[in-house]
Amino acid sequence: MSSTKFRTIAMACAVGLSLGAPAGANAAEAEAKALLKAMSDYMGAQQAFSLSYDSSLEVVTPDKQKLMLASSGTIDANRPDKLRVTRTGGFADVEFNFDGKTLTVMGKNRNVYVQADMPGTYYQLIDDLRDKFHKPLPGADLLAENVNDVLMEGVTDVKDLGSGVIGGKECDHLAFRTAELDWQIWIAQGDQPYPCRYVITSTKADQAPQYTLDVRDFKAGGTADFAFTPPEGAKKLDVAELKAMRDLGDLPENFKIGE
Repeated sequence: MSSTKFRTIAMACAVGLSLGAPAGANAAEAEAKALLKAMSDYMGAQQAFSLSYDSSLEVVTPDKQKLMLASSGTIDANRPDKLRVTRTGGFADVEFNFDGKTLTVMGKNRNVYVQADMPGTYYQLIDDLRDKFHKPLPGADLLAENVNDVLMEGVTDVKDLGSGVIGGKECDHLAFRTAELDWQIWIAQGDQPYPCRYVITSTKADQAPQYTLDVRDFKAGGTADFAFTPPEGAKKLDVAELKAMRDLGDLPENFKIGE
């Protein structure tokens, strides 16, 4: 497709969205908020659940080239204090396991693990991993005790974009805006309104890179065993080494984070 034709189509889409805004915009916003609240209530009501996910993280190079790093994994949760998250990508193969008392982080690539006493809920654990160890879990917002409160913080604009299909599942498509970022969510229609896709756009960063999380194989309930048994030959590291374990993240060693 020629660049001129593409620009024409893009402009037509933009104009269409602008001119097509319904008179009852307030009603549409209220409906979008109600759909998000219903998803939050449904997820919060699940004592246990499991899912698989695919994620992609966009990074921007100094010469403004966008690169996408892809990974997949699983999540098993048992509220309020048991959580297992795995993530496998081109640069990392990691498992986070929390049994309510001890956090174990396993770097499968190097067959090493770290353990730390961190009694409490997994909600507290998620905050500690992000703030103290700089190891955020994928899609952590969707694991919150009250997803609606977490996602709606700082929201200044809400849009109901109708429906979309993710992995063959028809979803309600909602878009939100804050001062720092835009985010979208696709919520499964029906009696299990779980999140099917979650997209965060960093509007203040150069080239507006995105993080995308696609959920599949969602199952309410579960009987996961959260006990950790080290694999044969695995080496236990000191907890102080957790911050330095670059192979636990999405970025390879030769990627340097800029300003």
